[in-house]
Amino acid sequence: MKLEAIVLGEGPPVVLLHGLFGQARNFGAIQRRLAGVRRVIALDLRNHGGSPHAAGMRYAAMAADVRETLAGLGALPAAVIGHSMGGKVAMALALTAPEAVSRVLVADIAPVGNPPRFAPIIAAMRALVLTPDLTRAAADAALAEAVPDASMRGFLLQNLRFGAAPAWRPGLAEIADGLDDILGWPEFGATYDGPALFLGGARSDYILPEHRPVIRALFPRARMAVLKDAGHWLHADNPEGFLAVVEAFLNG
Repeated sequence: MKLEAIVLGEGPPVVLLHGLFGQARNFGAIQRRLAGVRRVIALDLRNHGGSPHAAGMRYAAMAADVRETLAGLGALPAAVIGHSMGGKVAMALALTAPEAVSRVLVADIAPVGNPPRFAPIIAAMRALVLTPDLTRAAADAALAEAVPDASMRGFLLQNLRFGAAPAWRPGLAEIADGLDDILGWPEFGATYDGPALFLGGARSDYILPEHRPVIRALFPRARMAVLKDAGHWLHADNPEGFLAVVEAFLNG
């Protein structure tokens, strides 16, 4: 599957992969800053943003989407940066097609299964009545019980098109059917021997000390770092700190 891409700059290719319910444009400021000396490609993963909807959210399939898209853009091998679900896609790409990945930065996720978190949120999104008179305030209020955090609701509502024919951009049915795969982690039976950095948020519990052995088993050259003043959405919580880490990693 060829994915929707936003491409900025010229130079060595760098790929940005968003998390669940994210979009390529969420990386706008980060992408513009990195594009000064690099060709930076932000992708909408399948069932997200402007990319096609299709059954199946397994990481091997999503990694294959990314590889096909980058090959079509003449952007292989590339440095791959992925956040959360996108971090798992980045890891899957490195493990299944190591020749396509020059280095990989995984932002606040580990190669392990994650606890169930999103089913009630998806159900609330699917239950929202999409009428032409729907306002952002009304949609926000309708999601409030399932999603009490206002910033999280704002993030989700970036995925909703308002107007005469309001619609969710993500393939909610496909995501709901694939949620176990999204939250899980498959065995690939491979390792990635290139440079790897696992960057956690200081206020996040997605990368824990007990995950380090499995990270190093799959990524023998992996380094670990923690970004201060950041939770799970570390590139939004501390963009300057995130950029500094990314630049240092990309510069080797």
